[in-house]
Amino acid sequence: MRPGCYRVADRLADMDIAGIEASACFPNTLVRFCGQRFLYGKDKDLSLLCVQAYNDFQIDEWGAGSNGRLIPLGIIPLWDAELAAKEVERVAAKGMPAVCFSELPARLDLPSIHSGYWDPFFAACERNNVGIMMHIGSSSSLTKSSPDAPHVVTSALMAVNCTIALVDWLFSAKLMQFPQLKLAFAEAQAGWIPYYLQRVDEVWEDRRGWGGIHPLLTAPPSSQIPGRVWFSTFGDPVAFRILDLIGPDQLMFETDYPHNDTNWPHSTEVANKATEGLDEETKRKVLSTNAKNFFGLA
Repeated sequence: MRPGCYRVADRLADMDIAGIEASACFPNTLVRFCGQRFLYGKDKDLSLLCVQAYNDFQIDEWGAGSNGRLIPLGIIPLWDAELAAKEVERVAAKGMPAVCFSELPARLDLPSIHSGYWDPFFAACERNNVGIMMHIGSSSSLTKSSPDAPHVVTSALMAVNCTIALVDWLFSAKLMQFPQLKLAFAEAQAGWIPYYLQRVDEVWEDRRGWGGIHPLLTAPPSSQIPGRVWFSTFGDPVAFRILDLIGPDQLMFETDYPHNDTNWPHSTEVANKATEGLDEETKRKVLSTNAKNFFGLA
């Protein structure tokens, strides 16, 4: 394990090697991608203290020692939406720009985003300009074709849960109910997005009279994307060829450090190759400005 995984100075040194200005730091193996480790704790008072301790560490130690280069991402007490809202209020007051949430909470035996259960949490995020980040694997499940399918099948299907989550969000009308709420998907790549945007609009048009379309959805669902939903890629070549269909203001570049999919230490080279042919303004958006806009750093 590289020391950059657990020491600020070493992380910054590794970022310098790859030409990385700033990086958002997701919870990982111990905590899990949206803090679901503490969801399973029997002692919920202790679990809440663990959530708060992790968030305080992210803000007060990990992020504070980086001169703004390590962007902290919080977790919430997933077992209680009201407590989650209070934790958002608490960490927002300390400068946390975003918190992690499950891509598919129903897979964690929690209420879905359609239920209304999470509305206090969504309202707190909107009120405090705290973004919601959804990382692949944050539902503690990955798509598998069969029990005996090799791991490479699951690896190749990594983005599938996020495609489901995006459709869920666009038809839930939560972005209409909370008009300042911001979402972002991490590590799901982006080449798949235009098809699903076309498909949700087609379904919305064809099934408006009988398909369970939410009354707040008076415009095509894809119209919710600009300025509200961001996507991430660490070099998906398809995404950059069809960037105009995704939205040049909505795509962010990531490194996946320190996982095996990472483009580190060649992040700059990968970024330059991926953005070949784009004008300088668009390159700047994808490699810097869009992330700053999502995290409120611009």
